[in-house]
Amino acid sequence: MKIVHTKQALESSLEGVRANGRKIALVPTMGALHAGHLSLIQEAQQIADLVVCSIFVNPTQFNDPKDLEKYPRPVENDLQLLQQAACDVVFMPTVEEMYPKNDSPWHIDLGDLDQIWEGEKRPGHFQGVTQVVYKLFKLVLPDVACFGQKDFQQVMVIQRLIDLKELPVKIHICPTIRSEEGLALSSRNVRLSAAGKQKALVLFRTLSYLKKHFTTKSPLSLKEEGLQLLQDEQEVEVEYLAICESRTLAEAKQIDPDKKYVALLVAWIEGVRLIDNMILN
Repeated sequence: MKIVHTKQALESSLEGVRANGRKIALVPTMGALHAGHLSLIQEAQQIADLVVCSIFVNPTQFNDPKDLEKYPRPVENDLQLLQQAACDVVFMPTVEEMYPKNDSPWHIDLGDLDQIWEGEKRPGHFQGVTQVVYKLFKLVLPDVACFGQKDFQQVMVIQRLIDLKELPVKIHICPTIRSEEGLALSSRNVRLSAAGKQKALVLFRTLSYLKKHFTTKSPLSLKEEGLQLLQDEQEVEVEYLAICESRTLAEAKQIDPDKKYVALLVAWIEGVRLIDNMILN
């Protein structure tokens, strides 16, 4: 496994690969890796000849400087996990490397995608995400980039970036990795007590219920029933639950059989914000 810290070192480590026409996959991360991230590496290995994993805690996607400060950075453990996963190249740049002083300002038209759901709750977040992902795409020039379904809205945002900038990158969406009981794996889960983790299973139960009854009930009545299921579990504070058309993430009033739909859910348990979703059809 090769570990590089500069754009120059990254480019020189990939030169020969491109020259030989081998396929490159990129797995962008902010570190604090868990089994969900490692599943992205494994999927990338199935579809490409060489896997680049980036570890970079991107300052432009944090609304609150305290969150940026608190973000876990277990570098040694991350590198050990990537070594065990047989990752080929790890790119670990500094902030100065990614955002030089002469950097031009960034703004991209994401339409409603950065105004609704996560976009509304975290203003500017997706501008920061697209900014860093665009930089990584230009540096790595991957054929394919692997992202987890767990951050579904983020994946749609990156797809929009690819469309707008006409980038030759294919997105590969990898399924959400869950505990045996169904809790979506997240670096935030470590902040939950054992009881909190049990309580958090209501997210998976609710999403599974929506999927099961998706074809037989209207989106409105399904949403009401889903909210009731969440409310019945004590000490779960729902931020939002929505049944949306997959590409635009506009909330569905009725179902068009030609379109794909996803249920998005965010809830707070023990002061921890948990994000989950499920593809419904």
